[in-house]
Amino acid sequence: MPTLRVGAALPDPPFEFLTSDGPAGFDIALVQRIAGMLGRQWRLVPYTGSDFNGIFAGLDAGSYDCVASGTTITPGREAKADFCRPYAISGQSLVVDVIRNPNVHGIADLKGLVVGVQQGNTSQPVAEKLVAEKRAARVRVYAYHEIEKALDDLTSGGCDAFMKLAPVTAWLVRGRPRLGVVETGITVERLGICVRKGDIALRDAISGAQAALAADGTLAMLVKQWLGAGATLPS
Repeated sequence: MPTLRVGAALPDPPFEFLTSDGPAGFDIALVQRIAGMLGRQWRLVPYTGSDFNGIFAGLDAGSYDCVASGTTITPGREAKADFCRPYAISGQSLVVDVIRNPNVHGIADLKGLVVGVQQGNTSQPVAEKLVAEKRAARVRVYAYHEIEKALDDLTSGGCDAFMKLAPVTAWLVRGRPRLGVVETGITVERLGICVRKGDIALRDAISGAQAALAADGTLAMLVKQWLGAGATLPS
């Protein structure tokens, strides 16, 4: 069987990140199990574009066979790729420097402030809507791989708040005592693996393997281990 090539945008802990021992994270652990059930080896293909939406062009071009990258299922993305059944439910959260902005406790407190997001992330339209409604001053868009810079900017003043899925913010504020996650559950988003448009055989194979992992409790174990309180299983 051919190797299952998995596209992922790095770093995006706890979904996927690199360690001295190789790739790790929720998506990595899940895909390793799925590939094993399909009798295939797997290989990580890092996506390095500045805009997350470009990962779907790489999928369409055949650079990888599937995308497993903490990917929210949206109508726009479903037009570009075929998604497997969702593996988790999560939502956007808000991070601030609690010393610099002690009065920001959530999106209701962003008036006049700058919200940082990654380009192509599902946080971007949420933040843009806040600006359109005059509930925030403007959006600062960072290249996808610049998440650490965005977090640094919370303290230096490059932005005032940063929005991202809750498991990621919870992971990244560890070791940054000035930063705190002040609000979660801003959105409700279904996350899942996707394959090239029309690759129904692979979509169904991955979905079947994932269903088996859900049935035997493995999926719940992985969600709890890697994503913590920031995600739940689909109902």
